[in-house]
Amino acid sequence: MHAPRHRRSSRSRLAAVTLAMVAGGALAVSLAGCAKPLFPKGVERTQFDRYDLARNTHQPAYIEDEFGRRTPNLKGRLAPRN
Repeated sequence: MHAPRHRRSSRSRLAAVTLAMVAGGALAVSLAGCAKPLFPKGVERTQFDRYDLARNTHQPAYIEDEFGRRTPNLKGRLAPRN
C-alpha cells in the first residue's frame, strides 16, 4: 500500500512545480510589458535621422489619414529627395 501513496505525492509535487512555472512565466510576461519603449518618441534612431533633422528634411514615421487612422508614412520617407 505504500507504493500508491508515494506516486500520488510525486504527482502532486510535479503538478505544484508545473503550476509554479506557469505562474512565474505569466508574471515575467506581464512585467516585461511595463518596460520603457526601446526607441522613445522624438529621439533620432540612426545617423540618417540626425542628418535629416539637421537639414530640416525629416519626415514623420506615421501620418494620420482623413479618417484619423495612423498609417506608416512610406511615400514621404521613401520618396527621392531633391
